Amino acid sequence: MRVMVLVKATQDSENGFEPTAETMASMEAMGRFNDELAAAGILRSADGLTPSSQGKRIAFDGTGRTVIDGPFAETRELVAGFWLWEAKDMDEAVAWVRRCPNPMPGPSEIEIRPLYELADLLPDTGAADRDNR
Repeated sequence: MRVMVLVKATQDSENGFEPTAETMASMEAMGRFNDELAAAGILRSADGLTPSSQGKRIAFDGTGRTVIDGPFAETRELVAGFWLWEAKDMDEAVAWVRRCPNPMPGPSEIEIRPLYELADLLPDTGAADRDNR
């Protein structure tokens, strides 16, 4: 099961990265955690995102496109970083997140979302295949 693990933004992450002793220690702990994920065959990709002030959104309305400059409101709804994992199931993904160092200096949240697989998007042909035997 492929899952996207989303590190939700906080006011700290929206303020940008400051290379202090505390943030460097936190990054080292996260690096060790990423090494464990890789060694276990879970990790596919991981990265942090810059603050939303450096981003843009493109709003779609029919054929129209509007570019919206960051920063964006509702910090709790933003993403500060992500992992792409290959987990056995959601329980395994949750177990790994529970082992994760806190990605932020204060309270934070991590969200786990399964990715669609091709089989999820195709019509179920199992019944038709059985009927044709």
